[in-house]
Formats: sequence, C-alpha cells, structure tokens
Amino acid sequence: MKPSDLDLLNSVSEPSLSPDGTRAVASVQRPDFAADSYVGQLWDVRLDGSVPRRLTRGYSDSAPQFSPDGSVIAFLRSAPGGRPQLYAIPSEGGEPVQLTDRHLGVSWFRFSPDSRHILFSSREPEHGRYGTVDGVSSGAEDPRLITTLNYRMNGAGYTRDKFVQAFVVPLPDLAAEPFVAPVGRAAEAAPKDERKTAGLPEARQLTDFDADVSNPVFTADGSAILFTAALHSDADTDLVTDVYELRLDGAGEPRRLSNLGGSRLSVSHPAQSADGGWLYYLGQDVSETGLDFVARNTALYAAPMADPAAASRLTDPEGMDLAGGPVVPAGDSVLVFNLNRGACELLSIDRTGALSTLVSGPRVVTGAAEAAGTVVVAFTDQQTTGDLAVVDPSAAGQLRVLTDFSAGFREKAGVLPLVEETHPSADGYPVHGWVVLPEGEGPHPVLLNIHGGPFSQYGWGLFDEAQAYAAAGYAVLMCNPRGSSGYGQEHGRAIKEAMGTLDLQDVLGFLEGVLAAHPELDGERLGVMGGSYGGYLTAWTISQDQRFTASIVERGFLDPLSFIGSADIGWFFSAAYTGSDPEKVAAQSPFAQVDKVRTPTLVIHSEEDLRCPVEQAQRYYTALKLQGVSTELLLFPGENHELSRAGTPWHRRQRFEHILRWWARWLPTPANRAESSKEAGKQPATAAV
Repeated sequence: MKPSDLDLLNSVSEPSLSPDGTRAVASVQRPDFAADSYVGQLWDVRLDGSVPRRLTRGYSDSAPQFSPDGSVIAFLRSAPGGRPQLYAIPSEGGEPVQLTDRHLGVSWFRFSPDSRHILFSSREPEHGRYGTVDGVSSGAEDPRLITTLNYRMNGAGYTRDKFVQAFVVPLPDLAAEPFVAPVGRAAEAAPKDERKTAGLPEARQLTDFDADVSNPVFTADGSAILFTAALHSDADTDLVTDVYELRLDGAGEPRRLSNLGGSRLSVSHPAQSADGGWLYYLGQDVSETGLDFVARNTALYAAPMADPAAASRLTDPEGMDLAGGPVVPAGDSVLVFNLNRGACELLSIDRTGALSTLVSGPRVVTGAAEAAGTVVVAFTDQQTTGDLAVVDPSAAGQLRVLTDFSAGFREKAGVLPLVEETHPSADGYPVHGWVVLPEGEGPHPVLLNIHGGPFSQYGWGLFDEAQAYAAAGYAVLMCNPRGSSGYGQEHGRAIKEAMGTLDLQDVLGFLEGVLAAHPELDGERLGVMGGSYGGYLTAWTISQDQRFTASIVERGFLDPLSFIGSADIGWFFSAAYTGSDPEKVAAQSPFAQVDKVRTPTLVIHSEEDLRCPVEQAQRYYTALKLQGVSTELLLFPGENHELSRAGTPWHRRQRFEHILRWWARWLPTPANRAESSKEAGKQPATAAV
C-alpha cells in the first residue's frame, strides 16, 4: 500500500444481533482525506447470505445496538466537527431521531431490558469550562487548582473538571409526529432553558461522583445499574477499581460488589446472567500495593449477586489474558476475548469455569454478539481490516464470513502475506514473530519494527504500517520479545525493573535469525523503528548496538526521570517498570545513554501527547543534535499519543510520507528512492524549524 491508500482501510465495529439471531448491524468507518476525519455508516447484514446494505447515511455513525425487543437500533452520530450524540432508528430503517445534545458528547450506551430506556455515559463539564459559558474561551477560564496525582489523560486532557457520569433517557415513540421547533413569538414564549433541548427527551443524571463511571449497564430486571469506578478513599494513589450497583429508585448508596474478600483488583466490564443471579466482571490483580500492574493478565470473575464476597476467579491469569475485549452475555455463559501469541480468540465460559473455544487460529477477534444461540464476530486477519462472520458451532475456529469490506483495499493496494517465524534469543529463548517480505529477488533492506506497550503484541491482523513499508521495498520484521503480552505473565514480567535487557536481546536474536533464514535480505542495510515503548527500545538499541544504518524514534518513553510528573501515567508507570533506585533507573534510561548514539535518527512526536509528553522528544532530539548525530524532529500539532492509529487522516498520511522519505535517504530501494519518495512529486507538508 501507499500512504494515499489509507482511506481504503475500513474498520468494523462490534456487531449487534437482532433478538432472533437473523440480522447483524455494525458500523463501518474509514479515514477520509476530503473530510480529514473518520466517516462511516451502519450496515445491515443478514445472516441468510443476502448482500449487506447500508442502513444509514450519516457523516459518522457508530456503535449500533439492537433494542432487546428488536424494534429499534440506537447508535452514535457525529456531525462534522461535532461530538457524538445518541440517535435511534426503527430497526427496518427510517429517519433517525436524535435523543441527546450533550455538550461533550456521548461515549457509551446500553438499552434497558424492557427497551423503553437507554443508559448512557457522558462527560459532565464543570460550569464555566469547555465553552459552557458563552464568551469564555479556554484561555479565559478560571485557573485549575491541582491537588491529586490523577488529573489528566491522553486524548482527554484535564479530567477532574469533566468526569464521566451515567445518565438515562426514555426512548420516544419513533412513529410519533416529528417535533417542529417554534419560531418567532412562539419561540420567545418558550422558557430559555427549554429552547436548546426542545424536541429531545429529557435525560436524567444518575451519578455525580468525583470519579469516572465506566461501562454502565442495566441489571437483568432493570431496577438498577452496574458500573465500575474508583470510589474508595485512597483512589488517587492506587489503580484499584470496583463494580457498583446503584438502584434507579434512588434508595440507598451505591453497593460495592467487588474486592470484598481482601483482593486488590482493577475491574472492568460488569455483566449479569440472564436471570440476574450472577455477576461477571474482568479483573487484573494489582497486588497489595494496588500499583503492580506490570504484565498482569486479565481474568474473568463470577459472583452470586446475593453474596458478591463469594466471588471466584474462573480463568488462570498466568496462561490466559482476557484483555482483548469486554464481557458479552450469551445465555447461561459469557463470551470473552483471549490474547494468545498474536491472535485474539473468542471463548465461552459458564459460571463454573467450564470453557469452550469458539474462534481461534490466525486472526484477531475484535467484537462479538450472541442472540438465539447464534454468535457473530467482527475480526481482522491477513486479508481484512474488518469483517463480520458467523461462528460455526460444530467446529471451533471455523467462520462463515458475511462481508468483504476490504475488497477495495486488496484490489488497489494489494496485501503482502505474513510469514510466521520463531528464532532463538542469545540465551536460547524462542522469540515469536512475523516477517513481511517485499516483492522481487532482493537484496532487500530490513526494518526491525518494535511494538509499544511493552505489554502488548504484534498479531495476525492486517497492519497498515507493515504493508506500507514492504510495498516500498523493505523486509519488515515484527516480533514479541519478553515484556510482550500473549505469552503468559512470566514472559511479560521478565523485564520488570530490567528494561533494555532481555527485550533487547530478543529483538536482536529475532533479527539475526531472520537474516540467517533469508539470504535475500541485506544484513548490511538495517533500520530500526518503534513507537511509545517501541520508541524506548529503539532509542536504547542504537545506544548499545551500532549495526543499524538509521532509526526512527516515535512518541518514545525516553527519560524515566522526567516522565514522572509530566506524563499522565508517570506517577506510577516509571517506578513499576524501571524501579526507583537512581543507579538502576539510569542503567535503563535511553537519555542517560544518549552520548553513545551514532545512528542517524528521525524523532517523531505529537504536541498534545500526554502519555509520552513532547518534552521527551525535544530533549532527546536536542541531545543528539548537540553531539553531531544526523537527526530531525517531526512534530504534529493537534495530535496525541494515538497519531499513528487515530490521528487525522492527513496527518497519518503525512507521517507515512515522512517515514518513507527518511528511509529513502538512508536505505533507498528501487521503489523508494530519495527522488521518488515524495508522492505525486510533492514534498510532504512540513513547517521548517
């Protein structure tokens, strides 16, 4: 693929199934260069094999859900430049009806069991901030007095003046006469506070906590809601969260349903059994300190609602990691998503812990829904960035694919296959990964790619970065060294307070193994690149090893010391991964070793990155510049840590163009020469600094 092919990459949302299990609905989104935004609509997919049809034609429609009675589909719709709001449409189609007009938009919703109400999440801004008062811009707001460790989040900015709260809104009669806004004298007669929301059903705020309320759902009988939040007194100094139950009649305080037996879990995604007797949730053990999150796999827990202290863990976190998705109720069981060696499997588990694998193999399941005994999944694999399929109950891992939303991408851009390989590290440890080989005989220059996290993984899904670099003539190497997820907790925790040791050894071992196995690769022309933790390990690698022709360090964790206090997670992340002993921290710090770097380095960062703040890149670039290393600093305004995955389409394209320009300078190929690396003969748009 070329950078200009980004707008062909369709992604598919978590599906929703009609109650009879005959129809699925999902959102199909793509980056659009003309709008410089993400656009998409809802698609109606019949399980009888009929051709899928577009159900809505909004600018950006997402997150569809069938009502329990099947009569309505609710979804989120965003106008150009606007926030997502809740809409509803008759399930057979029709004009969508707007249900909310939240100042900061709606982020999550679920139907009540009787299909008459919708529970949703939305940030509630403090009065006087975020444009809630006309004429008061962000620069004119009152000062913020900070008294907590948690007060910012990448992609959200300041959080304590706009906590996520839960609301409920009645579903109106979609067949009723449409509302007509009054004008003239009639409008003047209407009370001022009713003019902006006239025609919309009135939403009721259910929570008002100094904490975010996450993933609220109705209980099975509709009398209460379940949600997760950190409401305990020392919530600012640990990572513990709990499941709470809140009655809708206002009787009593929220009832805590987790961490009742002395455990210290960070929990998420509560769900109830169909009869309301059992509670399920995901949990990650963060130890007695409440802060040891490093390589802690996510497990499934179940508890009787009558005695939630009697919770039991249903899965073994050492060898299974259910961090790939939420808990999906499915009859007497629940569906969960297991990360395993680059795949994401779909499992079915009942309250006793009995487990069956529904989907496995070389693919990544990204969403699932169940109704009337039928399971539909959204997935990616080597050939698609997102499609829907029905699970064959008679054969684990077998899918009947219903859609082909990546056909246009494959036809225009082509897809180069993943080659799965395992090579030994210096100590003999097997390092698992993939190679994407370019077309032609070679010799091909090599790009060693390092993923972020570090507790993350490369996998079987179609990866735009690997395709773009391989199409430009590079062999792309991707592996999951120790520290990665998907291979057990011991594998992930191997680099705790030892970053830059076994992980460096593993990526170099994989590189050497691939070079030995592929004589068509040029072992003298090597590049290394990575983002976030991958930026860390790239910067560390070039301080320890001089074999690389050039490197790219993107949004890197580069100085553990300055990370504390500047990053949104800095107050706990650095100490957990590098420890707190100054000498040991320095021994793991790329910035402390920057004087050893001789490799030409492109430093890429986003100006609004709060996860790895831009000062990490600026200080690293300056240090390289002062010691005479050939280096450039590429800064993206208006973007945060998610630039490469969710940045604006034009910025994502320009990022690709600059990366290929850099490699054309240091590792030219017939398909990516310095004079031809500018697409359409144009220099990538950049302001010189």
